[in-house]
Amino acid sequence: MRAPGFRELMEEGVGNLRTEEDFLVVERTYAQDPTKISVGLANIAAEVPDIEANKAKILRALKVFKEHGTNIAVFPEFCLSGYFWDSEECWDYMDAAVTENHLDWLEGEVRPLLDETFRVVVMNNIRRGPGRKYFNTTFLLGHHHDHEVLDPEFTYNKVFLPGIEKRFTESGRDDRLVISKDDRGRVGFTTCYDYLFQDLLREYVIADDVQAIIELASWRGVATRDYPGLNVRTDQYYGQLWDTVMAANSAMNQVWTIACNAVGQHPVSGARFWGGSGIWAPSGIKLVQASHFNEELLIVHNIDFRGALATEKADFDYEFDFHEIYRPMEGGRSYTRNVDF
Repeated sequence: MRAPGFRELMEEGVGNLRTEEDFLVVERTYAQDPTKISVGLANIAAEVPDIEANKAKILRALKVFKEHGTNIAVFPEFCLSGYFWDSEECWDYMDAAVTENHLDWLEGEVRPLLDETFRVVVMNNIRRGPGRKYFNTTFLLGHHHDHEVLDPEFTYNKVFLPGIEKRFTESGRDDRLVISKDDRGRVGFTTCYDYLFQDLLREYVIADDVQAIIELASWRGVATRDYPGLNVRTDQYYGQLWDTVMAANSAMNQVWTIACNAVGQHPVSGARFWGGSGIWAPSGIKLVQASHFNEELLIVHNIDFRGALATEKADFDYEFDFHEIYRPMEGGRSYTRNVDF
């Protein structure tokens, strides 16, 4: 009798792996306290150009998250539209994909899935901006109907824009979004390229006192860096940067990173996205990470944001030591050296 293959093991649910709604589902438990937050990450690919296919995929993922008792579900950057490509046809497609054109779907099919347990969906898509441009907007959809989908109090406009995005989108400039989850922690939000900028992260951690940052991305994997004199080369530089930055920024800022990235190949441009959605503790240690190649749904139950952070700060409290040397500049959120010891 032959040993079961990997696919058979997944179908049997061995090791908390199973297939549901055409997704591989990976489920883990951080702690046994059910009052803590359970998070779902959709490590998925967008169909381009096919908004309706993306809607159907999002709804299938939401069904899985709901059935597994998730409190908050997070989707990648551009999960509804998919990423830009360099063509005039992209403008017409993106005009049809703006969030304002899909409010009925969000209110009529997504929000009704939410309840007292499955409380929040975090999504990202383009919305109308100045002139012909768009804003790259992350928005929160809650189970209560006390705010509209694009209520400014629950949206974040991407600040730092790389490459082709400067042609299509406008920066959110000084935008930040902080949501307080009562005694379970304060959460900030960034989008893709934003996570490479320490000043933005420092504002969140030091000025806004967040314990976790939710990072939504369509972060690519393929780029070459070649150092022939030392016989060092990689063709996956961007991907390796993602894995490094998530860990390093978590450690340097003593903050949880909950990162959801797109995966797979863009159907039009051919660009490959790195996937690797995951959760990094304030120590910088990776707790769980999805595939760099395949669609997966990650579910992690009962994450203790404050408890893990307290453990780190009991060893070294970077914020405390920072304030001994730096002080906030008057009238702003930046810091300068404090010479009056």
